[in-house]
Order: sequence, then structure tokens, then C-alpha cells
Amino acid sequence: MDKKSKPNHGKETLTNQQGHVVTDNQNVRTVGNRGPMTLENYDFLEKISHFDREKTPERIVHARGTGAHGYFQSYGTVDGEPISKYTRAKVFTNTDVQTPVFVRFSSVVHSKHSPETLRDPRGFAIKFYTEDGNWDLVGNNLKIFFIRDPLKFPDMIHAFRPDPVTNIQNLERMFDFVSQSPEAMHMITFVYSPWGIPATYRHMQGSGVHTYKWVNAEGKAVLVKYHWEPVQGIKNLRQEEANKIQATNFNHATQDLYEAIENEDYPEWELYVQIMEDGEHPELDYDPLDPTKIWYKETHPWHKVGMMVLNKNPDNFHAETEQVAFGTGVLVDGLDFSDDKLLQGRTYSYSDTQRYRVGPNYLQLPINRPHKKVSTNQTGGQMDFRQDYGEFKNPHVDYEPSNIGGLKEDNNPGVEHQPYVEGELQRNAIPRENNFGQAGETYRRLDEWEKDDLIKNLVSALSGCRKEIQDQMLNMFYECDKDYGARVDQGLKNSSNSQTEKMEDAMHDAERMGHPSDPY
Repeated sequence: MDKKSKPNHGKETLTNQQGHVVTDNQNVRTVGNRGPMTLENYDFLEKISHFDREKTPERIVHARGTGAHGYFQSYGTVDGEPISKYTRAKVFTNTDVQTPVFVRFSSVVHSKHSPETLRDPRGFAIKFYTEDGNWDLVGNNLKIFFIRDPLKFPDMIHAFRPDPVTNIQNLERMFDFVSQSPEAMHMITFVYSPWGIPATYRHMQGSGVHTYKWVNAEGKAVLVKYHWEPVQGIKNLRQEEANKIQATNFNHATQDLYEAIENEDYPEWELYVQIMEDGEHPELDYDPLDPTKIWYKETHPWHKVGMMVLNKNPDNFHAETEQVAFGTGVLVDGLDFSDDKLLQGRTYSYSDTQRYRVGPNYLQLPINRPHKKVSTNQTGGQMDFRQDYGEFKNPHVDYEPSNIGGLKEDNNPGVEHQPYVEGELQRNAIPRENNFGQAGETYRRLDEWEKDDLIKNLVSALSGCRKEIQDQMLNMFYECDKDYGARVDQGLKNSSNSQTEKMEDAMHDAERMGHPSDPY
């Protein structure tokens, strides 16, 4: 053996991304052993250039997250009736198939390495790799949202984020926005209650939030809402518990999910749906398409329709969890949109942001690629690596329609759902806003200890806000429920007195201590 060569001991030889063998991965080439580098350090330039780009841009929202693989099994019925009465989607009607899924859990507002104990909604997004292509169900742990119009979404996120100058999280910005957005009061009530901090991802509910539609074989539609219930039970954290966990572990929810799956303690959720006749439903005091509203179980029961099990951790966090891309517009035959404005706004935004964040060919990545064959005339773009252009054979037809070849439309589609739409283009809010009714009802349904926690959390958050914001918020709390408003009102008064006493004590302490001498 040459003295300069080293044994490989059966290990693979390191190469660059062109497949070239790397003979020295420790030293760049320089002029002399101390001189400047030369531009032809190809391996270094390739290595460092890729390193500079190895993280995709952080998600605008839902940056902090973790995920897992699993499967969904439909029960095939709704209260004993065949589910095909309501939808022709094979993911529900075909009970002989376990549909593969990838699920990503996340926080919403905070950055990629933020603690998982922060008070924030949690994302609950599922990608179903169905036999008809992908279906994405993109929701949250809570059943409602802060706003109902997508035009407000960028402003809402800006208000909830850190100050753009100081980069300090300032709740006054959030409550300033909320105080001018009364539809947010229902969500605020949930977020500042003990429901605002899930204990783990395994022990939280999921919801599609929006109203969707199911379409059956005759093209008839019903309105539906989706709900995931954890078989493991529901657990949330009180603020004091969250503070203790955060002091020692800011990855606790990611760690909990990963370790549970590694230990074969596979988390499970049952899927429930609520069903309502398609229409305006004037008998309700809210619009059923309003994402700030709950459909109460008393009037619209939950129907158990399937089970989801997560049983495999990702092999590569970046390739799978970080690059997985969801969109509310990703629906399969038998599933449809409603006219929920926020849903329709998200349908454009989500796919648009994936093209910016991951790239125009993000759907070619293994984690995003459908499990059925894709045949499309959409080609090119950055990082296009498709090889199966199929019908691009002689003659090379990459368009449709054509008499000489190429891909053809499906001649046997299902009966299309055709809702009737007519009206003037308007910029008006929906007619049944009822911004405070359900917020008050949610408050009254809380247990007494939950109310205590809600008031304590709100008072703590609002205490740092200027008086005009506090006053506006108090007005809306009173609108929700008189007791709700009175308790927050009294809490703020007590907090103000307490802060004054603390300042006076601090001044007296300073006078007693005197001024320290200058050590320099």
C-alpha cells in the first residue's frame, strides 16, 4: 500500500454533487501555504454555495413545525348510512384502502426556532395521497379563526409579529388590531383560555376550520366541517405549566411526537364531520360559511367517519417536514369549496407561497408528489427534473387539444356540482356578523377554573397596553358577556394598583440603598 494512501474500511468514497471524488475535504487550494485562495477552488465553491442555500426560506406563517407519516382508514358510513350518500370521494367510499398521509403540526405566528410552549394556535395539516391524487386538509387545533375576510390576513399577521423596528414581541400591537376587529373576539376567548397552549401535538384536536362541500355521484352537495379527535385524549397547558417546560425544553412537543412514534406508541385521531344542507340557513343567527363561528353539536351532530394513525417518523426533516407544501385548493373529486371568503383567499395564497418558498416545481419533490401517475403539459421552470413526459413522443405534442397526439381530457367525469350564483359585486361584510354572541356563549360554557385562567391571561396581556386599547377591548368583552367584561375590567384595575405599589416600593428601596460608588 502506498504510504500516502489511507484505508477506506469499506466506507463509501466522498464525492461532490457532480459525482467527482473529493481527495481533500480539509484544505482549500492557496498560493503557497499562507497565500490567497484561487478562484478555481471548485469543490469549495460548490460546497459553500450549496450551504448558503441549504435552508429554504422560512414559512411566512407556521414556520415552527414537525411531522410524521401514517395512514387514514375510512369507516365508509355516516350514522349507519353509506357515506356515498354524501360524497363520491374514493378516500371515503373505498374502505378496502388505507390512504397514506403525511401530517405537519406547527405553531402559527412565531419563528422557526421559537418555543413550542407559546400561546398561539397550532396548525394541523394533512396530505392524503389518495388514489385520485393528493388531498390537503389544512386546518388548526381550534375550530375557528380570527378573521373572515382574506384582505385582512397580512395586517393580522403583521400585528401579531414582533415590532419591525425593535424585533420585540409586543402584545399591544396584537390587541390594537383585535380592538378594531370585533370578529376576532371568539378566537381571542379560546386562545387566552387554557385551550390556547396544547400540551403536545399528540393530545390536541384538529379542525378544517372552514366550511367545505361534499359532492355525491348525482352532483348534489352538502356543507361539511371536519374535526379530528385524539384517541389519546385532550391535554392543554396552563400558563404556569408552560413556563416550567419552556425553562428547560423549547422542543418539547416535537420531542414528544418523535419519541412516541419511535417507541411504537402510535398516536391516533378519529375524524368526525358535521353536515348541513347547502344554503344560507336564515334560521341561524350566523352565516354557516363564517370561519369565526362554531356549528354547535346540539344542532349539527358530529358523525364519526374514519381513523388516522401516525406510525413513521421522517427520514430527513428538511426533505420531508420542511419542504412539504400544503394548499387549501388541493381537493379530489367528490370534495369541493364553499363560498367562505377566507377559504377562497387562502386557496390562492397557499399555493403561491409554496412556489416562492420551495420553487415552481415543488410538486415534483417526493414528499409532495402524488402517488398516482401525473400526466401534465406543464413543463420547465427552475429545478424541473421530470423524465416521464409520456405523450411527448413522436409527434411531440405538449399542448391540448390536438388532432395528432398528446394528452386527452377525461371523457367520463362525474356529474359536476353546479351551484347557482347571482348578484352585484360588493365589498360588504356578510349580513349576519354576530361578532359577540358565540364568544359570550363560549365564555359561559367554560368551567370556572377555565374562566379564572382566561381572565388572568387576558389581564396579564392587556396590562401593557395603552388605555384606549384597554377601553375598546373592555367594551367588546362586555358585549360578549357582562360577567366576562366585569371580571377583565376589575382585573385591569387591580393590576394597575399593583403596578403603582411596586413602583413606589422600588423608589423607596432606591432611596434606602443610595447611589453606588464608581468602581472606575
